Amino acid sequence: MDESCRNCPALCETRTQVVHGYGDVGADFLFVGERPTESADDVGVPFAALPGSEATADDTGTTLRRLLERLGLCDSTSPIDQPILENAYLTHLTRCRDSDRTPTDGEVGNCEPFLNAEIRSINPHILIPVGERALQGLGDEYTTTPTDELALPDDHGRRIRGRGFELVPMIEPHEQSAEQTQAWLEAFVELMASDYRQTKGQRSR
Repeated sequence: MDESCRNCPALCETRTQVVHGYGDVGADFLFVGERPTESADDVGVPFAALPGSEATADDTGTTLRRLLERLGLCDSTSPIDQPILENAYLTHLTRCRDSDRTPTDGEVGNCEPFLNAEIRSINPHILIPVGERALQGLGDEYTTTPTDELALPDDHGRRIRGRGFELVPMIEPHEQSAEQTQAWLEAFVELMASDYRQTKGQRSR
């Protein structure tokens, strides 16, 4: 992974650093957000949230980490900048951040080779798109479902058959109601207890 990538000149001017994926390289579960949070841009770990930061409309890390901890995928005692993840890998559609705007389609496209390389290298069983933009991006590439039939909140926590994967989309954590959070957790716990690994036998890519 290129730590000094300059494929998106505008983002090079606003980022603190390139934020590539992080986590268990043998993970079954790969979480994909749209872009680094402000804290992730500071520490270089996807979805990070520094102590004292709020789970605002642009910093979802605290609540996502709580979800991972509740699922047993993240050690709650591990530091924010070096979380200990087990069976989970975190990444984004784009690797660099502009605090004033979301990434353009062109910038997402520039980062697509990085994301594809991570997915092929990790070879997860379950992809978790975090937010609408990630759902559209992963849905287009990794399922046979037309993207206009994929949308949140309707697909929140739903298992969607993909090309060798299943997708389990998630509403942005800071936008979830308590009921939506509980529903997603219950659906994911049920998935974890199932024979989800059988999806690899149906891979067509």
